[in-house]
Amino acid sequence: MRDLVLVAFVFGAIPWMLCKPHLGVLMWSWLGYMNPHRLTWGFAYSFPFAQVAALCTLGPLLFCKDRQRFPVTLLTVLWGLLIVWMIFTTQFAIVTDMAWQHLDKVMKIHLIALVTVLLINNRERLDQLISVIVISIGYYGVKGGFFSIMTGGSYRVWGPAGSNIHSNNHLAVALLMILPLMYYLYQQAERKWVRHVLLVSMLVTPFSVAASHSRGAFLAGGTVMVYLWFKSKKKLASGIVLASLVPFIIAFMPSHWHERMSTIQTYDEDASAMGRIEAWEFAYHMANYRLTGGGFRIWQSQETFNLLTDGYYARAAHSIYFGVLGDHGWPGLLLFLGIGYMGLHTASLIIRRTRHRPDLRWLSDLARMIQVSMIAYASGGAFLSLPYFDLFWHLVSIIVIARVLMERELARAPVAQPAVDADPTAPAPAPTPARRRTPPRRGRRHPGINWGPARTG
Repeated sequence: MRDLVLVAFVFGAIPWMLCKPHLGVLMWSWLGYMNPHRLTWGFAYSFPFAQVAALCTLGPLLFCKDRQRFPVTLLTVLWGLLIVWMIFTTQFAIVTDMAWQHLDKVMKIHLIALVTVLLINNRERLDQLISVIVISIGYYGVKGGFFSIMTGGSYRVWGPAGSNIHSNNHLAVALLMILPLMYYLYQQAERKWVRHVLLVSMLVTPFSVAASHSRGAFLAGGTVMVYLWFKSKKKLASGIVLASLVPFIIAFMPSHWHERMSTIQTYDEDASAMGRIEAWEFAYHMANYRLTGGGFRIWQSQETFNLLTDGYYARAAHSIYFGVLGDHGWPGLLLFLGIGYMGLHTASLIIRRTRHRPDLRWLSDLARMIQVSMIAYASGGAFLSLPYFDLFWHLVSIIVIARVLMERELARAPVAQPAVDADPTAPAPAPTPARRRTPPRRGRRHPGINWGPARTG
């Protein structure tokens, strides 16, 4: 039954996606983040729904008049350079065949992010996109949160099978990234029931993050909570909520969860932690060995590990930074870090330029929460292999769109004309005396206006 409902919904939306390609972006995002086909058990489980949405979006894009020009800023230039550099490094990849396959997957992620910039060109569409992302990933956060509450946090929470957030670690970081977006929607919501749903979601989702049993998410969660409080406008209320919620969640989790988190202090005795350090050492040697790095899938080449290390086992990077460093060398890492920095800088620019515009306060709220989401990715991704996570690149596209909307609205505001430079030696003009209005006399009717010629006879 679920298969038929999903097929009917996706294919029934094709006419609307063909007429309005931005709906294809929303459908594409929903299918990519929530993976609803993974919640079925029949033929729809492996059906390429995302390709259907992609064709319905990219096809009409060439003839769509309701699209905006792609903005050229330092952020978008760095973004384009990174894409070109990844294509270039794949030419010299060590694991050639697998590298080209992975490049195809990565290019699809960047393609949807770039198309998003072209088609999401107003506030309504931007809020719709953010809502789709929050609902898609937040579904697993709310579901996992209630599950962990009912089971006392004894079991791990997992994402949809076969997706980028299937791993408990990856799902936890994705949930930390959408928590600020939930708060943004909560700030903008006008209906009470929407605010209540978002509030419950924000209170339940941290239980799902804790139930992932991810040590990286535990460290990233502390960073996100501090930065979220720092970026919140109501620091007293948010501080009370966070100071009450975090200790309660920690005390709620079972004893084996506390034992796992305590291994952070003794990382040198943990085989998993030491394996990550070995992988990071390999990435450093690879970047020094080759300017272009090893290319995609270098982490599966045991021969290369034997060449550059003391016989370390081939393993994943477990870090967005060392993952990019090993794949694309130092130039790739610098471009990647530059994009992250410029994303935070662009958000700060939006906050500063909309400070005295009450009508653009929503842009300021969005920019603040995007910063928190990027911090969540930067801190949580330090221990995860998610350098090409589509949610991060969607955040980059959202901040690019927000800047375009800001500049468009500021350009509509009236600008005071500068005064013409006058001769400093010329005398100042004499002030014009004010005309004194004579009030009508009392008791005398004020004559009316004569609308025609005088009557004679």
